[in-house]
Amino acid sequence: MRLSQISRFSWSQCDDLPHKGKVESLSISPDPIVIPGDLTVAVECSTSISLDSPLTLALTIEKKILDIWIKIPCVNNLGSCAYDFCETLDQWFPAGTTCPEPLHTYGIPCHCPFKAGTYSLPSSIFSIPDVSLPSWLEDGDYRVKGVLNNADGEVGCANLELSLKSQSESWWK
Repeated sequence: MRLSQISRFSWSQCDDLPHKGKVESLSISPDPIVIPGDLTVAVECSTSISLDSPLTLALTIEKKILDIWIKIPCVNNLGSCAYDFCETLDQWFPAGTTCPEPLHTYGIPCHCPFKAGTYSLPSSIFSIPDVSLPSWLEDGDYRVKGVLNNADGEVGCANLELSLKSQSESWWK
């Protein structure tokens, strides 16, 4: 299946507990996001502590089926999985390379450590390529809880909600 659209994107903090790291603001447009296509993102995040390895990003992904939220298991490192955040960044942006635009322009690091402070990305356009999805991650409403942990415990937490729409790659559809 090929992902063709993301819509009804929203986000929130997980709870009212004080966190050392948090998403202060996030906006994504247009709605719906057509894939492939352009996506406009503005985000501000803050951390009161330096964030360095080991950092674990634990994602819990649920799909709404008949008005019941069902947890999507971790299958082949996709779904409700825990990721080494610093290692993942190193895979996306190899060590020794300059952070891509617009991150570089706005002083946003793409490798650990992240110094304590506020990181702001003003409204910026990103091109989204074709994305293939496994058949079990198909059309529907999803919610995602992301929890960032360091060696001392939970650093930050955010919730996302969105809807996915796929297009079959079969020649007969």
